[in-house]
Parts: sequence; C-alpha cells; structure tokens
Amino acid sequence: MKNTVLKFGLYGFLLGLGLFLLGLVILEDSDLSIAEIFGYATMIASLSVVFFGIKHYRDNVNNGTISVGKALGVGILISGFPALGVSIADYIYTAFINPNFYKEYVETMKAQGHMEPIPEWSSSTMALLMFITVVLLGFIISLISAFILQKQKLKI
Repeated sequence: MKNTVLKFGLYGFLLGLGLFLLGLVILEDSDLSIAEIFGYATMIASLSVVFFGIKHYRDNVNNGTISVGKALGVGILISGFPALGVSIADYIYTAFINPNFYKEYVETMKAQGHMEPIPEWSSSTMALLMFITVVLLGFIISLISAFILQKQKLKI
C-alpha cells in the first residue's frame, strides 16, 4: 500500500502544486469567481489520482479485490498529497507573489455586500484552510471511488 500511496500521492502533489500556482498567477487580475471556479477545478483534477490509485492498488497489489474500508483508507492517504501541494501553492502565492491578496479579497467581499466581520487571516491560516478543503474533497472522492471500485471475493 505504501508504494501505491506514495506514487499516486506524488502525482497528485505535483498536479495540485503546479496547476494551483499556475492558476493563481495567470488569473491574478481576473474576477474572483473565475479564479474560484478554476481553483476548485484544480483541486478536483489533482484529486483524480485518488480513483486511479485505488484502482491500481486493487488490480495490481491486492489480487483484484478491495473492501470499501481499505479503498477509503488508500484514497484518504493519497488525498493528503494533493492537499499539501495546493496548500503550499496557496502559501507561496499569498506570502510572496501577492501578499495583498487577502486585503483585496476582503475589499471585494465588502463591495459585494457581505456585512459580517471578516477576520484577519495570515498566509499560513489560508494555506491550512486550503489543506482542510482539499482533504475534505478528497474524502468525498475517496468514498465515491471506494464504492465504485469495491470488489470482494465471494464467501461460500
């Protein structure tokens, strides 16, 4: 399981880091809603490796069978890698490339009529929030993949 998690996790890490950072730089002057859609698309694209990692583990390591629990475990472990990649990209962007991002974001939210107080967040806090978001999406994708890919030997 370790090799499968590392292999597919690394693919997800590179996809998450590269695509998210690329999107942040390319869409820097775009409307926030477009950047948000691209961000979620990037998260899902980098988490697509979860399905393929579970399938690889089932077919090549576990003799063609896998339980929902085992598949969920493999998927969640793989999900941590894309989450780390996206959160590192977010930290790099908000700490070094565009340190004013959060202030601009708050101003945009206020201009759109959001009246509730918006707390001050550091680049580290925003990166942690991204990590948690991607892990939660990864859990959902892992759960769906686990049910799709489950195969168990019939017990007679």
